[in-house]
Amino acid sequence: MAVSKTHPASSIIEAIAAGQNLFGENRVQEFAGKRGEVLAHSAAGKFHLIGHLQSNKAARAAELFDAIDSVDSLLLAERLNEAAGRLNRHLDVLVEINIGGEKAKYGLDPESVELRALLDAQAQLTNLTIRGCMTVPPFTEYPEGARGYFRSLRELRDRLSAQSGFALAELSMGMSHDFEVAIEEGSTCVRVGTAIFGSRPYPAPYLESPQ
Repeated sequence: MAVSKTHPASSIIEAIAAGQNLFGENRVQEFAGKRGEVLAHSAAGKFHLIGHLQSNKAARAAELFDAIDSVDSLLLAERLNEAAGRLNRHLDVLVEINIGGEKAKYGLDPESVELRALLDAQAQLTNLTIRGCMTVPPFTEYPEGARGYFRSLRELRDRLSAQSGFALAELSMGMSHDFEVAIEEGSTCVRVGTAIFGSRPYPAPYLESPQ
């Protein structure tokens, strides 16, 4: 997955022309602003939301994206399911897991009751299919430092799959600096931004007020 967040539509168009067809975006509003320009050139790209999604933006996200890789609550899943139903769409989703237990990051606790409740609700979420799990582990300077977190997510996925009976085949983990280790630990989707597009062109307000 080419992570195109903060990069302009022109960069996405260039990547599609080069053969890339899977992209990750962080924000609903940002992608809404460049989607039209991208589609005017090509409909070949598939776009996943990989950033945190507030439940009040679920309807817009269901309209814009091909999949949501950052579902972190049963409420959000229910909102997405309702929105997809109204749009006559079916969405693939990943459950975001806070594998490192970091307070500053989103995602469900691996041992939380809500994680099990979300999987148990799959039968009622008729417009969604839970395909697997996603995580952003604690940053480590060296790629090997992330191995344990990647392995933990794979092992968690295996347990959840056995308990729920769902395949949960997708594991979205690994980024530009540690994707090789992630693949060794079972990643089926690495999210690569900087290595493809270069450093992100953050606007001045973002630098002044990080979110």
